[in-house]
Amino acid sequence: MSEEPVFEHDPDSAYRRAEEVKQRYQAEILAKANVVGIGVGYRSRKRALTEEVAIIVLVTQKQPRTELAAEDIVPSEIENVPVDVQEVGDISPHG
Repeated sequence: MSEEPVFEHDPDSAYRRAEEVKQRYQAEILAKANVVGIGVGYRSRKRALTEEVAIIVLVTQKQPRTELAAEDIVPSEIENVPVDVQEVGDISPHG
């Protein structure tokens, strides 16, 4: 099944596409160990934002793929949409 690629030159279209894909896979991604959130935004590389729209997966701690169970590995892309895993530490509600 061929999917349309996410193009950096059209951020509105890329964002909408990434949001649609995120909605389809959100429950599956959130069920993985260590995952605490999911959203859509710009990919980060070396602590700097890029212009690449991606599905952002928030984890308490980044771990090497070799240390994760197969079912807990977050894919690097979903339906041609890049996935960026970002470490956020432990999250607790305030209020």
